[in-house]
Amino acid sequence: MMDSKKVVRIEDRQDRWRYVCPRGHRSWEPTNHHFWCQKCAAHPEMDGVFHELRDRKTDDLLDRSQVRLLDRVGPYDIDLDSEVAE
Repeated sequence: MMDSKKVVRIEDRQDRWRYVCPRGHRSWEPTNHHFWCQKCAAHPEMDGVFHELRDRKTDDLLDRSQVRLLDRVGPYDIDLDSEVAE
């Protein structure tokens, strides 16, 4: 259900401090239904691609399907935010 998703405002400074990559970096970006972290990608032994955001307030890991990403114009991945009935 869309209402149960955690809303993360991509351009909001407080959300950027609260929601981080699994290693704790704020330098992540949404991309192609997953996430990418600039700091992780710069490290030779790490992959910059990941599928869960860490909520620093609760320490929960939130799968990409559990979050609704918003920017100035609206939902970032509207296809992930709609329910697909099959």
